[in-house]
Amino acid sequence: MDNQAKERYKKRVERLNPKPPLVKNCCWAFVVGGFICVLGQFIQNSFMDGAGLSRSNATAATSAVMVFLGAFLTGLGIYDELGKRAGAGSIVPITGFANSIVASAMEFKREGFVFGVGAKMFTIAGPVIVYGTITAFIVGLLHWLMSLGG
Repeated sequence: MDNQAKERYKKRVERLNPKPPLVKNCCWAFVVGGFICVLGQFIQNSFMDGAGLSRSNATAATSAVMVFLGAFLTGLGIYDELGKRAGAGSIVPITGFANSIVASAMEFKREGFVFGVGAKMFTIAGPVIVYGTITAFIVGLLHWLMSLGG
């Protein structure tokens, strides 16, 4: 295939490809991501006001509840449908982290608990955990070094 034919083919593909509804997708991501964050704030306020937890303890309890909700909704198949519509709005909050772990575990369950669930569960979330841990170590090391200076 010569260069002109490749160029014609490329232009034809660009012309025939459906254009994604960018504004609509951004609005869905904003609304769903915002709703998840508002829900998290509501749960945290409920822990502080209703259960009398300190802000620190309420934050930890809220994280646990949000991870549970993300995993539970993924197990029911609801979070995946939400992700199709909301895109990045559903993966940014902590519920998206739970979704990535549970979805991988469910997908590879048929390969067995050791080589399927155990080995593939952190396929998506693993790099986040590794780089998050490394970043936390580096920040902690820098903080410690700066505290030595005065």
